[in-house]
Amino acid sequence: MKILVINGANMNLLGKREPDIYGREDYAALCARIYAHAQSRGVAVQCFQSNHEGAIIDAIQEADGTFDGIVINPGAYAHYSYAIRDALKAISIPAVEVHLSDIQKREEFRHLSVTAPACIAQIRGHGFESYTMGIDMLCKLAPLTED
Repeated sequence: MKILVINGANMNLLGKREPDIYGREDYAALCARIYAHAQSRGVAVQCFQSNHEGAIIDAIQEADGTFDGIVINPGAYAHYSYAIRDALKAISIPAVEVHLSDIQKREEFRHLSVTAPACIAQIRGHGFESYTMGIDMLCKLAPLTED
């Protein structure tokens, strides 16, 4: 199984940006946790981050047929990017939306995710574990193969 992990705007500032909300560990620590978890599950994973909406859309489109699933943290794009939503709806692989914080317990403008309906699930409020939970959810969808 191959999973693409997509991180949106400002995720490269983890550890610096509002550490009381997003934690004190940096983006490299997040990716290390993702890679270690994926390896423990026998899953190939690739992390991608961009602050540019078009680059995220390109990554989603290019993942179709190359990866078996996507874990995506669109960042603030979750709240207004219908273009990312449309890209997720256009591909044939499942996606799980994740958020480090619980967006339902934050500012009102963060409560609505326009991208979540294009995903099979949304996981929020578990910090870095939101990503490992997303990977595990996608793994459960993988068809069993006989050895």
